[in-house]
Amino acid sequence: MMWKHVAANGLSLLIVLAIGLAVAVGWGQRQWTAEGPLDEAIFFEVPRGASLRAVSEDLAEAGAVSSAMIFRLGTEYADQAGDLRFGSYEIPAGASMETVLEIVTAGGPSSFRYAATYVLRIEGTGELRLRERLPGTGEIVELATFSYEEGVPELYSDLVANEQITVYRVAIPEGLTSWQIVQGLNEADFLTGEVVDIPAEGSLAPDTYEVRRGDDRNELLARMRASQEDILAEVWEGRVEGLPIETPEEALILASIIEKETSVPDERRQVSSVFVNRLNRGMRLQTDPTVIYGVTNGRGVLGRGIRQSELRDENPWNTYVIDGLPPTPIANPGRAAIEAAVNPDRTPYIFFVADGTGGHAFAETLEEHNENVARWRQIEAERGASGN
Repeated sequence: MMWKHVAANGLSLLIVLAIGLAVAVGWGQRQWTAEGPLDEAIFFEVPRGASLRAVSEDLAEAGAVSSAMIFRLGTEYADQAGDLRFGSYEIPAGASMETVLEIVTAGGPSSFRYAATYVLRIEGTGELRLRERLPGTGEIVELATFSYEEGVPELYSDLVANEQITVYRVAIPEGLTSWQIVQGLNEADFLTGEVVDIPAEGSLAPDTYEVRRGDDRNELLARMRASQEDILAEVWEGRVEGLPIETPEEALILASIIEKETSVPDERRQVSSVFVNRLNRGMRLQTDPTVIYGVTNGRGVLGRGIRQSELRDENPWNTYVIDGLPPTPIANPGRAAIEAAVNPDRTPYIFFVADGTGGHAFAETLEEHNENVARWRQIEAERGASGN
């Protein structure tokens, strides 16, 4: 009888435990999918390499989840413990634990509360733009724009000291030389690492790169090189037939000249057609940016007009003297210029000159070109007389 009594009690205990477990699981599931405790949106950062325990405790401390343990158990049950992606994320008001997990495992471009974008300039310096993204609305507010030469605003210093800036971006415009890019990166105080060697001209892809404070400049340059290699390989595969260029490297050289000759997107393929027509006819390219590169070696800005002696100077980049393309690119071209180099417009043009509007006037004959040049000289004279 005693053993029957013990067995009955044991069975009752198991039933109670099973019921308790079912109740606990049901409660946990309701907690997992229920509206979360946040009254308003917040920005939350998942540090690189952070463990699930650390992230769940940080979420609970920030008020984004009601229980670190339930968030951790739910994540493990969903088999996503290893899917956390470092970055800064916006967690909306009332987000459930299920939604929070989706956000911090999604990856992709980081959201931010405060972001700093460092835009490189042709002088080899940079301009830092500080922005705030308002929680909930997503509205972007410009807080400050400055260069380090002008001094650093107290607001920026305070945000850096308190580690409030979670997103840093480096914007590389098209047409900068590798020396200018390295000079600009060396000035960026949020990056580390000494750049010993200047990357090969043309090898860096102009783009906006998201970085973390303390990232190494050399690693960023490696990302730029890899991106340019991928772009060049892809674009070269789609080239048209009959081009007077034989290798991807020559396409990169031509693209760099196109990039320096025009800043008007719609003109790139026309400018490319002029150079392709000249190469096909055995004419010299006679493009001023190559002369300037031969004078400066890509280190800095000429800052004055080209002298007649420089037009006659026999250096490898002076396309008034040499036949064909120079031996290297003269800047780092963007994708659009590379595409224009291998897919030019079909035109009869072999001349072009500035037209006073920021673009160029194109011509098929020397007579037409001389008329366009005369018109441009008149515009220059009128601007000089008016002081503009």
